[in-house]
Amino acid sequence: MEKWLGSLKTKNPQEGFELAITLAQKGVQYTQPSEKIRKKLRPKYSTNAKSLIAASQVIAINFQTVAAANNYWKKT
Repeated sequence: MEKWLGSLKTKNPQEGFELAITLAQKGVQYTQPSEKIRKKLRPKYSTNAKSLIAASQVIAINFQTVAAANNYWKKT
């Protein structure tokens, strides 16, 4: 496995949200390593409301994790 995640620390909430999206994408890549299969499946889930809501939920959970790791970007 490629090492790509050095830290959950980000400069601000925007970067944190982008990291949450990346975490979700990487989760899919680790779960289904075949790019060919992922591309084949994409048209099915990209137009399915339940699939899109589920993806949004994963991103939201990841964002909660990143926000907590960053102490919710509180200034000390």
